[in-house]
Amino acid sequence: MAKRATLADVARLAGLSTTTVSMVLNNRPNSRLSEDAAERVRAAAAKLNYRPNPAARGLRLGKTRTVGFISDEVTITRYASAMIRGLLEVAEERDHTVLISESGRRADRIASALDLMLDRQTDGIVFGLMGAKLIEVPVIADVPVVIANAKSAAGHPCVLPDEHRAGYDAARHLLDRGHRRIAFIGRSEALVDPALSVTIGSRYAGLDAAMAEAGLEFVLQIDGRHWEPDLGYAGAREVFEQTGVTAVVAANDRVAFGVYQAAQERGLRVPDDLSVISFDDEYLASYLRPQLTTMQIPYLELGRMAMQLVLDGDPPPETLVPMPLQDRGSVRDLTAP
Repeated sequence: MAKRATLADVARLAGLSTTTVSMVLNNRPNSRLSEDAAERVRAAAAKLNYRPNPAARGLRLGKTRTVGFISDEVTITRYASAMIRGLLEVAEERDHTVLISESGRRADRIASALDLMLDRQTDGIVFGLMGAKLIEVPVIADVPVVIANAKSAAGHPCVLPDEHRAGYDAARHLLDRGHRRIAFIGRSEALVDPALSVTIGSRYAGLDAAMAEAGLEFVLQIDGRHWEPDLGYAGAREVFEQTGVTAVVAANDRVAFGVYQAAQERGLRVPDDLSVISFDDEYLASYLRPQLTTMQIPYLELGRMAMQLVLDGDPPPETLVPMPLQDRGSVRDLTAP
């Protein structure tokens, strides 16, 4: 491999000082250099295929133009990995590099990954989680830290999905389409514990607020903290015993999948006989037939916003990112003629 050309190499070929070459290549204003000198520098740099050394420049400026990203399982989760894409998009736009480390939910790996980032003098660190909960992150002097899709016990600035608004919008979507007898599968007071989730309580509160605003309550609420298809299947069978239920709010897409299974087994059609709305927008949501209407966890935007806040500096304590409605085919409009 050919030796990388240095600033001194360019200076020797151009017959000028390294200071002069640096002024030209860094476009410093008011350098009072002649155009002839500037052209000699540019020609020499082109001939030598000179590229600035970002590490050396970083040492001079006290910046490495790198940001560390430490996650639990984001890198290996299909729909949560959009968070990384968001981080990388902003980093590229701002001429930064991202160092990525996966902890696998192990505290010792988090500590070692953090040491690795600090050893490399990253300009900032983003912690990102697949599921939003309270995590332990130490306070780090002089290095900005932002938590994406989680909160830290130390109170670091965080970026969260706006779950309260999402819950409200999900219920409102049904109410605006004439549904009044609505069931909810997946209520669990245990999940309000910050150690398990810092957002589920907000989701519940948003749902309740929309129903109360309409002067209604859920016809039936099925308890369950394990949001898997089995809960949706068993819960739907209980719902079918209630007269006149027209819609189900599923706690997440996996629960909704179980509702679909139970409806099909009973000979009911979604949405003709039963409307279903959910949360998360996992990949399976668009594979169901009909496709599932759901509130999307905006992993891409969570990543973009976290990176922007780290690079801009002085972030607010909490930033909420909207959860957009993915309006597909699982909700029937009862007001339509």
